[in-house]
Amino acid sequence: MLTSSLVAQPAAKKLAQAGINEPPPAPTVTRADFERALGINAVYRKAAGLLPAQAEWIEGRQGANSGKLWFAESDGTQHKYILVDVATGQQSVLDNAKIAAAISKGLPEPVKPEELTLPNLHFEEGGAKFNFFTKRGRWSCTLADYDCKQDSKPREPFDWSRAPQFDGNDVEKSVVSPDGKWEATIQNFNVFIKAAGDKKPSVPLSYDGSEGNYYQRKSLQWSPDSQHLLAVRTQPGMRRMVHYVVSSPESQLQPIASEHFYAKPGDVLDRDQPVLFAPATKDEIVIAGDLFPNAFELSDFEWRKDSSEFTFVYNQRGHQRLDVLAVDAKTGVARRVIDETSKTFIEYTELNPEATGTGKFYRHDMNDGHEILWLSERDGWAHLYLYNGRTGQLENQVTHGDWVVRGVNYVDEKNREIYFEASGVDPKIDPYFTQGYRIKFDGTGMEPVTAGVAAMEPANHQLAYSEDGQYYTDLWSRVDLAPELDLRKTSDGSLVATLAKGDLTALKAAGWIAPDVFTAKGRDGKTDIWGLIWKPANFDAKKKYPVVEDIYAGPQGSFVPKNFSPRYEALTQLGFVVAQIDGMGTNNRSKAFHDVAFQNLKDGGFADRILWHQAAAKQYPWYDDTRVGIFGTSAGGQNALAALLFHPEFYKAAVANSGSHDNRMDKIWWNEQWMGWPLGPQYAASSNVDNAWRLQGRLLLVMGEMDTNVDPSTTMQVANALIKANKDFEFLDVPGGGHGAGGEYGQHRLMDFFLRSLTSATTVNWNDTPAPSDQPGATTAKELTR
Repeated sequence: MLTSSLVAQPAAKKLAQAGINEPPPAPTVTRADFERALGINAVYRKAAGLLPAQAEWIEGRQGANSGKLWFAESDGTQHKYILVDVATGQQSVLDNAKIAAAISKGLPEPVKPEELTLPNLHFEEGGAKFNFFTKRGRWSCTLADYDCKQDSKPREPFDWSRAPQFDGNDVEKSVVSPDGKWEATIQNFNVFIKAAGDKKPSVPLSYDGSEGNYYQRKSLQWSPDSQHLLAVRTQPGMRRMVHYVVSSPESQLQPIASEHFYAKPGDVLDRDQPVLFAPATKDEIVIAGDLFPNAFELSDFEWRKDSSEFTFVYNQRGHQRLDVLAVDAKTGVARRVIDETSKTFIEYTELNPEATGTGKFYRHDMNDGHEILWLSERDGWAHLYLYNGRTGQLENQVTHGDWVVRGVNYVDEKNREIYFEASGVDPKIDPYFTQGYRIKFDGTGMEPVTAGVAAMEPANHQLAYSEDGQYYTDLWSRVDLAPELDLRKTSDGSLVATLAKGDLTALKAAGWIAPDVFTAKGRDGKTDIWGLIWKPANFDAKKKYPVVEDIYAGPQGSFVPKNFSPRYEALTQLGFVVAQIDGMGTNNRSKAFHDVAFQNLKDGGFADRILWHQAAAKQYPWYDDTRVGIFGTSAGGQNALAALLFHPEFYKAAVANSGSHDNRMDKIWWNEQWMGWPLGPQYAASSNVDNAWRLQGRLLLVMGEMDTNVDPSTTMQVANALIKANKDFEFLDVPGGGHGAGGEYGQHRLMDFFLRSLTSATTVNWNDTPAPSDQPGATTAKELTR
């Protein structure tokens, strides 16, 4: 709780007696206030108790359906891993004590069972075995007796300086043909072949491979009839290295230099050339590149089962064309099966209902490619289409409407039905809530799968179907509704069992209050913009509170939470309102909504965000839109600084952590996806470096010197530009820090910064009686770099 200083009271009393009104003394923020704010999420997470995560179905032996699934429950410290037999309904819990004992052998300190976590847990052989990873490597255990063995060593740190290199020698790693008669290898950068088991040396199929234009073993693919061998020859592009210095290594006094392979927008890319060989005749066909002249990537090479052709996906650089191509095995002639184009961008990452990383690429081949299900935004919304895979003709559009297909769960080819997740179908609920549906291949008979639950409690649903499609699990929740994990029958949606359900009683007793959902019209005056408002601790509607926006406006997803989480914005404990908004340019709405980001990442949806804040202030007198700050990390760091550069009339202070401040400096795949190729003036227009001279308001820049996600030089270039423009700013460079560096120290710096920038509060003198290392408030080097 903030306290008021009493030092000036006698003087204030004299002034009052003289009829002079003295402003009330500024509140004082103590170390205890900061410690409470920094620790509030741990308190709330523990109070929330065990919360279920989505279930995973266990594959049976030889790919059969096991009829079993597993899910985890956690309170943030304790983790339970629960197996379910669907037929009997029996649940069993993994014995954490036995697992901890098995993996503790040889350790100076044993693993505590109550703190055991099993990262990347995976069950095999119908649940008879399971494996997971620890820092020591991969472990495999039998369920019957918990006999756990370490079957791999810790993964060595990846040597990025060697990543682009290829030695051309893969002699001992042959690829055997399906009929067992041939062995193919790569030797001296070329394709070699010999009869299986023959002790004679292999003979070359190709002669054009070289160190600068090599064949790779990973590309070798035999046709199912063993008559043809597909290989890809690669001409390497630019090998850009980003250089780093660990200024303060723990292992030695002197700094350590390193480098990291890191392609950036505009760099020359590898050029892949498919080549087809006929081992029996030694014939070679170099596939003509007329249909794939300027590839960002060629991927998903796959033979048809009848060996008549192979297909692959051509992702054109600039991401305005994405095609499925097929190559005739006899002639080597390529044809275009699916032709997808866009005047803006095609999002080529895999379709995923996870809101923060939604892709738009979905392809499902049926009947050996005679039919293909394909996702496209050509009508302005993400929908499914059915193609004839042999002729390339569109048979029909499967889904229609002003809503978005978010994921395909299960395709019932026998009954020609698709089970999928979508958002925005029901105009009465949050357009980001995913719900389950099914529809026939011909586009008829669409009906909701989650209708009964949605009618009772509108919520966000996450579905997972069994291998045979007979059952599905439904994890559903809302920001103010505890998660429930249900098992249901696919045929009629009937409830088989509620596997787990959260209980918020203790959490609410601890003082947790759900954030408020708020909507306002966007820049077009028609589109609803959705967000959340976290009220400050000890909220008093008669007071007026400064506002801080938590921003991430990356176009790859939407980021306002829809699922339940006990997480609370720490700034609320120091008297701030905190808001989170999905403006235009983010994902999971219409194509037009998304396209706002095209070649224009500086937009950040700010035209919508400002209107949203102003609408909130109009509705809530306690919401002070004259004192608005903003913070973000990564793309959110770019957004946070852009708010000050391009909208200084509204945003007054910003903390920008690990920002991708110039999209020419950041990773190639993410930035060319949204900003386009070739590089043009749009990159400079969105650059925080080139526009640093515009700075108004107060700024704290944060970076980690070892950030391998976003080149840390881009933050240094912002600092350089600000200095040249004679601008005032604060700067935190975390030694050894990675992406989003700062830890608890960075968090209290952020909170302190906003107190000084948006309030009159007297904050802590952090250099006065510093806390000992074993006391609350002290920060370790490990915490700084995480």
